[in-house]
Amino acid sequence: MKDAIDALSALAQETRLSLYRLLVRTGPKGLPAGEIASQLDANPSTMSRHLAQMERAGLVCSWRVQRQVFYAIDWKGTEALLAFLTEDCCKADPDVWCEKQSNSCREMISRG
Repeated sequence: MKDAIDALSALAQETRLSLYRLLVRTGPKGLPAGEIASQLDANPSTMSRHLAQMERAGLVCSWRVQRQVFYAIDWKGTEALLAFLTEDCCKADPDVWCEKQSNSCREMISRG
């Protein structure tokens, strides 16, 4: 539970949530820290703190290429968070998730 709270806390801030979404779109090749700051129109030193918090929360990983530090989504951490959030999903009715996962909430409600 502590890991999930850390991850959710990291995502509960506008810049970090935007950072996460940017890295999801970027894929495994990642982006250098300076490019992330530039794309999100953020101060590089502030972005460095955001990136560090996201990495501590297990949502991003980093590696160095010469003098640049690249960041990408840590899919293991993301999978762990999603598994935690959905582990009790639909225990009362296991068919709900499987049958209706592509339907909107409104469609599910109308079907009762």
